[in-house]
Amino acid sequence: MERGEFRGTIGRDFTDSTPWWPDPLRATPGSPNVLVFLLDDVGFAQLGCYGSDIDTPVVDGLASRGRKFLNFHTTALCSPTRSCLLTGRNHHSNGVGRIVELATGYPGYDARIPRSNGFLSEILLALGYATFAVGKWHLTPEDECNAGAPRHRWPLGRGFERFYGFMGGETHQFVPALISDNHQVPPPRTPEEGYHLTEDLVDRATGMLRDLRAVDPDKPFFMWFCPGACHSPHQAPRPYIDGYRGAFDAGWDAWREQTLARQLAAGILPDGTLLSPRPDWVPAWDSLSDDERRLYARYMECFAGFLTHTDHELGRLVGVLEETGDLDNTVLLVLSDNGASSEGGPTGSVNDLRPWNLGPRTVEEALARIEEIGGPRCHNNYPWGWTVAGNTPFKRWKRETHEGGVADPLVVHWPAGLGAPGASSRAYVHAIDVLPTILDVLGVDPPDSIGGVEQRPIEGSSFAACLGDPDDPGSHSTQYYEMFGCRAVYHDGWKAVTFHQIQDTRVPFDEDRWELYDVRVDPSECTDLAESHPEKLEEMKDLWWAEAGKYQVLPLDNRPFSELVFDRPPAVPARARYVYYPGGAAVPEAVAVNVRNRHHRVVVDVEVEPGAPAEGVLLAQGSGLGGWALYVADGRPAYVHNYVGLEEHHVTPQEGTAAMGPGRHRVEFSFTRTGDHAGTGRLSLDGEAVGEGPIPRFTPIRFSLTGAGLTCGYGDGLPVSRSYPAPFAFTGRIVQATVEVDGEAFTDPEGEAQTAIATQ
Repeated sequence: MERGEFRGTIGRDFTDSTPWWPDPLRATPGSPNVLVFLLDDVGFAQLGCYGSDIDTPVVDGLASRGRKFLNFHTTALCSPTRSCLLTGRNHHSNGVGRIVELATGYPGYDARIPRSNGFLSEILLALGYATFAVGKWHLTPEDECNAGAPRHRWPLGRGFERFYGFMGGETHQFVPALISDNHQVPPPRTPEEGYHLTEDLVDRATGMLRDLRAVDPDKPFFMWFCPGACHSPHQAPRPYIDGYRGAFDAGWDAWREQTLARQLAAGILPDGTLLSPRPDWVPAWDSLSDDERRLYARYMECFAGFLTHTDHELGRLVGVLEETGDLDNTVLLVLSDNGASSEGGPTGSVNDLRPWNLGPRTVEEALARIEEIGGPRCHNNYPWGWTVAGNTPFKRWKRETHEGGVADPLVVHWPAGLGAPGASSRAYVHAIDVLPTILDVLGVDPPDSIGGVEQRPIEGSSFAACLGDPDDPGSHSTQYYEMFGCRAVYHDGWKAVTFHQIQDTRVPFDEDRWELYDVRVDPSECTDLAESHPEKLEEMKDLWWAEAGKYQVLPLDNRPFSELVFDRPPAVPARARYVYYPGGAAVPEAVAVNVRNRHHRVVVDVEVEPGAPAEGVLLAQGSGLGGWALYVADGRPAYVHNYVGLEEHHVTPQEGTAAMGPGRHRVEFSFTRTGDHAGTGRLSLDGEAVGEGPIPRFTPIRFSLTGAGLTCGYGDGLPVSRSYPAPFAFTGRIVQATVEVDGEAFTDPEGEAQTAIATQ
């Protein structure tokens, strides 16, 4: 904080001077703590207290003592919703009209949240709060998530004093890409030692809270806790997954019907609410083969185990608040950022990297690996029949603006300030309302400026009255929605909505068919009133355009990869030669050398110590889910290319190749492109060719979705190949590694990869 005007006196020396100290910044006595526990990709019907049969006793218990909101809404996607929650402004107002990886060069979509849209962390920090962020961030442009980037859009640059978690949209739950404050750190344990990310996050959050209380028992805190759950990969400790064996054998159709019955019986939905029809692209469970049913049930067992494990870990965090005496005066929110995800496609996935790279996701492979699903070697996601079930009773899913994409659970627990605990609220609430509600219960107004930057008006409205009175109708009357060209608008109980197919540019936006619903009596959008109320529909459409103009939604664009693949300027100017040094941070893919579909040569100068056999990774990119590695085994160089976990192509030294002895050596690997995403690899040692082999399928688009980057001198915790262990650090000394590239980087002019990803 600034010192401000000095109020003492200064004479010629200390004998005729008077010291003065400003009062330390302290929050108003009795100010509540704030803890936001933000789940990922958890649909409206997937928590026990919202009708599920998945065990979530901790969240259910919080709901039974708190307030359950039955009409809470988000943006349909994770980064956009997170920006709304932290700023109280709409996602396009924040420049986060889509996830940060898919930013485009327009104000509503550039992924650069302006300083004029202050974060809740920045506001509370200035009020004397301790501020902690733990878990998923996903609010920094992808090209700024690297060790050489500026940090002003990282958590510590937006009002958080501590951060421990991961920067992107997802990460591996057993081998995550971790950041502590402003730098990369390795996971503290291996999967074999029992490591799991959610447990680690709770351990770190617990440490932050206990450190605070050891020094200051009264200082309030704001904790932004965002586990990776339940975004894919659905990975959990094996006992949690195995505890659900057989639980979903009846299938998604029966599960939807049973869940709706529980929702109606519990009063979660209004009487008479209908179950939206199962989409025709989702097969009836009874039409599946025995093997398909066995596999698809296992996928759901993994999701359920992941969610129950997360609930258990939330219980550990709540237990710490009880121990420190903070629970009663903590405003604790448990919510999800969007509806259930359909990204597993029609048949589910053992590796979500596949559609990015035109790789198959077959039932046959998954069946052969069924006992691996949920473990470190899979990046698994359930089939979209379970997505529809997870959003019961609503239509559609994440990324779309029907209720299945935007209706989500929200539980608020605050014993010291909640009226009628255990009751539910049907007030219409949106993610932009969370920040003004928290400020309201603290009794403070939004600041006019933060750090000298004038603030834009808050766009949400407080629902604090609903915390005191569950029957309060709330004050949020109008809300627009837009995601990848799908649009909707809510106004006083009416909702107009239209679906626009992602990536399909054949249908103009003006030709989209709008639907109209009275969601007060038809929350599942089953009775379209567009034809019977044409004037109302036109009124709602006009309202949508007005809101779109107000909140910088335009231009509409349903092409998620329009600039990701082709048009966006690189964060760092492309060059023909890249130099890497050993032991540094992993280089994220967005700023690493691009070797895909082009000639390239890797040259590594090493020194081998006397008496120590040379072995270990020289340079690697990706992980066991996909990537490549140049390494040394038994003193001899070797190369492997892992095509999306589907097949490995090795270039190994020929028989009789001598091992490297003590001293300086040069290891080279060259790739000569012979066709699209195919070529020949050659190894040489000290200028002599020692091996050659074909690489018939080279990864075309991405090596990782989980943050596994390019490393020098060591490999990822999930090694690119099973032929060597993790992290397989090189035993000698790497002087430097150089990668030279030749030819244009891969483009996808036919849009095959884009379409493959978009339709999953």
